[in-house]
Amino acid sequence: MEGLIRKIIIGNDVKNGMAYQVGMKLKNGGIVNAIVFDEEHMYKHGFKRYLIYVKDEDGISLWKAIDNMSCSVEFDLNF
Repeated sequence: MEGLIRKIIIGNDVKNGMAYQVGMKLKNGGIVNAIVFDEEHMYKHGFKRYLIYVKDEDGISLWKAIDNMSCSVEFDLNF
């Protein structure tokens, strides 16, 4: 699951918002594997949703869905 989104910051205040970044280690031992914009959700419901996937010893799982919230998105510019 590779995507163009590298980092997402949730909230109106970029400096103090909750941030998740691909490769970030979590307290539960998992690592953020991918951050994906849910295009199907946008099409069906008319608002943005981002999905955060985590990789751990059991594989890759959907961990969080960020629905209809103010977010700043950083994209991966590795070509």
